[in-house]
Amino acid sequence: MSNQSNGVSEAAQNLSQTTGNLANEASSWISNNAVDILIAGTVGLLIALALFGVRALGARLVRRMTTREGEAHWPVIFARVVVQTKGYFIVLSAFELVAEHAETPPAILGAIHFLFVIAAAIQAAIWGRELILGYVQHRAGVDDEHSTLSSAMGIVRLLVTVALFAIAIIVILDNLGVNVTGLVAGLGIGGIAIGLAAQGIFSDLFAALSIIFDRPFRRGDTITFATFTGTVEKIGLKSTRIRALNGEQIVVSNTELLKTQLQNWAKLERRRAVMVFGITYQTPPDTIAQIGSELKAIVERQPLAAFDRAHAFQFGASSIDFEFIFHVDAADMAVFMAVREAIMIAMMRRFAEMGVEFAYPTQVTFTAAPDGKLVMPYPHVKVLAEGDCAAEPAAGA
Repeated sequence: MSNQSNGVSEAAQNLSQTTGNLANEASSWISNNAVDILIAGTVGLLIALALFGVRALGARLVRRMTTREGEAHWPVIFARVVVQTKGYFIVLSAFELVAEHAETPPAILGAIHFLFVIAAAIQAAIWGRELILGYVQHRAGVDDEHSTLSSAMGIVRLLVTVALFAIAIIVILDNLGVNVTGLVAGLGIGGIAIGLAAQGIFSDLFAALSIIFDRPFRRGDTITFATFTGTVEKIGLKSTRIRALNGEQIVVSNTELLKTQLQNWAKLERRRAVMVFGITYQTPPDTIAQIGSELKAIVERQPLAAFDRAHAFQFGASSIDFEFIFHVDAADMAVFMAVREAIMIAMMRRFAEMGVEFAYPTQVTFTAAPDGKLVMPYPHVKVLAEGDCAAEPAAGA
């Protein structure tokens, strides 16, 4: 018991002696370098005020540009990074910049440098986190369409925060003289183990992040994947819910969804119509040559339609076949079908005026005599006038 008391007493005496030496050294330094300290203090104060002014300017820029545009663009992102500058970092930066110019004692200079390294590491982690999260929000958008990805954004925030502050702690320990090689190796092995254990979860998470960055579709878009077509209702952390055309809800994991080829019909700005039709072989060649220009005139009378081409392209079994292509500047299927129907009706009317008949599958049978000559498939009959038809039975009677 007496040994412990003696040890505590000795440590207290050493601490008291060290504190006293520092106090004497500081007092001697202040009395001998009062002018240099005053100049350095003034310069440091100006530096701190300038940094605080930059931070205030960043806050004003964030308020102004967010109000105007309503979303995070790069100037706003950098302004938000500046706003996250902490007061203790500004003060310690000012001390670090002017300390050597005031003949500061090595002990005090070392303490200032040590505190500045800690503040700089933490501040760099805060800046990095704000920059990364701002970039993610910039790519994803801040509107309601991506509100369903808030859980994914929360995990991203957590992962980024843990990773950056872990690096900051390692940097601080390294500056303190601690051997961090084993710590870095342990963190690496632990990260690999966690990644293997949660491989499925991280796969779907990164698939959700891929949807954020690449934007193959959004909530409300109509997409086709595999053999399904439907409207995206919800994009979650693990899966996406799609309302099929028949009314049922399809739930598919984000990983599997991005592995398949997708067609996003919401990105459609114009629709292409291809019509293949046939006309009878009895149509005169001059009339056939006129059909293309007639179809072009029909299309040009429709406000949303644009003519592409129309040509006779083959001799079919029962018809001369045409390929007729035009575009409709509308994404809505109902509008597209209405324009297509109007063009078809106009074609039928114009062809009737021109005497052009649409062909349909027909087959003619010819009969041959024993000598190989073609004969009619029915016997010859005598065509009688109406008066003869009425009088013939009476004569026979």
